[in-house]
Amino acid sequence: MDSFLILISITAFVLTRIQKNGWIIFLLTMAAVFWVYRLVKVICNLLSYWEIRTFYIKALKIPTVELCNYSWQEVQARLILLQREQQMCIHKKELTELDIYHRILRFKNYMVAMVNKSLLPVRLSLPLMGDTIFFSQGLKYNFEMIFFWGPGSLFQNKWNLHPKYKRSGSRLELAQQLSRTVLLIGIANLLLCPFILVWQILYAFFSYTEVIKREPGSLGARRWSLFGRLYLRHFNELDHELQARLSRGYKPATKYMNSFTSPLLTVFAQNLAFFSGSILAVLIALTVYDEDVLTVQHILTAITVLGIVVTVCRSFIPDEYMVWCPEQLLQCVLAHIHYMPDHWKGNANKSETRDEMAQLFQYKAVFILEELLSPIITPFVLIFSLRPKSLEIIDFFRNFSVEVVGVGDICSFAQMDVRKHGNPMWLSEGQTEASVYQQAENGKTELSLMHFTITNPQWHPPQDSSVFISHLKEKVQHDAATGPPAQHLLSDTPLCNSLLSNESTNIPENLIVSLLTRSALPGSLLTGRDGCFGQSCSTASAAASVLASLSSSHHPTRTRSHTLLMENGAESSLYRSDRTIMEESSTSASAGSGRSLLLANFASTEMSLHAIYMHELHQQSAQPQYTAQGSQTLNSVTEQASAPVPDKLSNFILLSVIFEVESQKSEVRLLLVRDSRLTHELEVMLSQRHSLNLREKEKG
Repeated sequence: MDSFLILISITAFVLTRIQKNGWIIFLLTMAAVFWVYRLVKVICNLLSYWEIRTFYIKALKIPTVELCNYSWQEVQARLILLQREQQMCIHKKELTELDIYHRILRFKNYMVAMVNKSLLPVRLSLPLMGDTIFFSQGLKYNFEMIFFWGPGSLFQNKWNLHPKYKRSGSRLELAQQLSRTVLLIGIANLLLCPFILVWQILYAFFSYTEVIKREPGSLGARRWSLFGRLYLRHFNELDHELQARLSRGYKPATKYMNSFTSPLLTVFAQNLAFFSGSILAVLIALTVYDEDVLTVQHILTAITVLGIVVTVCRSFIPDEYMVWCPEQLLQCVLAHIHYMPDHWKGNANKSETRDEMAQLFQYKAVFILEELLSPIITPFVLIFSLRPKSLEIIDFFRNFSVEVVGVGDICSFAQMDVRKHGNPMWLSEGQTEASVYQQAENGKTELSLMHFTITNPQWHPPQDSSVFISHLKEKVQHDAATGPPAQHLLSDTPLCNSLLSNESTNIPENLIVSLLTRSALPGSLLTGRDGCFGQSCSTASAAASVLASLSSSHHPTRTRSHTLLMENGAESSLYRSDRTIMEESSTSASAGSGRSLLLANFASTEMSLHAIYMHELHQQSAQPQYTAQGSQTLNSVTEQASAPVPDKLSNFILLSVIFEVESQKSEVRLLLVRDSRLTHELEVMLSQRHSLNLREKEKG
């Protein structure tokens, strides 16, 4: 009875304190609304998932026990077969893989295209920070609401654009209407800012408090930013495909970002970690000696804070055995993310490149901070940045929307039509009629086409796309014929074995590391077990040799993993003559699921090789004049050479020679040299120039 009275008195005291503090009442109300919202969302998701489960079991005839084991390709094949039998879509007799992707990714393809054409105002100039990218969940939500499903949006339903937005006669009026809609939504965001801010704080508190307490170093981990996911996303790439690709690129990207260190920050972190760790060690020793120490006020708080400080400081201390090789690391990142600006090439060691990469691959702490600031910044972005672009947005949706029978209105970029949206600098020269306005940037059309073709081997591309793919295959075969054999590229070497020593690394990952290592290092460092020296080659020719080798089912490669690659990878290869992998893999549900997963890994590896190869060719075509001038200069240097000298330059450094003639000296600047024979000639020339300068100084 006494304890019951005590409980009542405590409850009355708490209620009295709450009633006197309106801020606590507001927070409790918001927390209650938050929990109710999450509960309703969970229930709605469960109902939606139950409907999907029922469709998979009854319509697609997938056994209940195998629901988690079927790959997307197998589900898609059954869906296409069901359309042939029951005509689910009455407007088309047959559905293609591209039709299914278009229906699923209708709005996301528009978002990817708008980011690709730099239409969304996500680049801001902030005081003390300069140009930065701000793209939060709240801003993305507002964009999608304005464009696709909100009041006054451009789409009248989930399938069709409003007919008035397809006519050019009223574009100015429609732009003014969109401008008013954006202004109203921006003002609404501004008025609701306090409530949304509290909501974001509660969400961050409920989501990250336990994680930070359990793993304080998690704030120093990185994640792909929301902008990065749209910038790096292919047209017609599903969420799970994108997530798998970015997950494969997580470790290389982390290694690249961690390769940049600040000596001042490192020294500060080491000393702070030492002092904090010393105090923490004393407190822990005291608690072990006498547990009554824990009863001292704030002692647990001090131990927790000191532990967090030590963990954070250690994240800023680099590995003392780390090797500085940013170019190779960035090339490994490119193999998985498939996109990067042209000016990153050759500038991987620059802080500007690192800062731009950080906008795609940000700290988790930065992500949380952006989400907390989103309610404050989003209204101003909508009112002052998005609203002036209303006319451009109207023109974009009118010019780049097409109606497909049985699918509805889609983004024309999602058709991956090289003739309409190809870029001549990305192997589309002579095959595209697109103007600069119609071209996709960064080779998005070409790379998306290759990605979709490789991941959907049964899809038959249109005529123009088939011509592009055939042209690329011919280019690969030609470069492979002039390059080194694939078995030399993939043979065992001491360096390759060192890089591949991690047992957890899968075979496709091993292939990419082995390829980049072989094409990057001098032949003397890549001697295989048979004593053969690998020949010098470029990254493009190395990638072409391996891609061409996928057309053969058996290759005399040296390692077990690479042998397995050739035996299995050839079946899913773009260069295979009979592309019937889905028919083979779907014959057995239980056995085919594991095989489909293996083939999916090899398909991603093949796409990684294509990305490296196409970027190398793009760099060559983007600088034809520079390459011609460099070749002419190198030829003149070769003519001056008289005798070879020992090779002291690494032939993995890609290079040009620039002569700057001044009053009484000639400066030779070696930036990168590929051929080791030319390095001999350059050594002779440098020695002669140096001797001549010394003689002139002695005479003077």
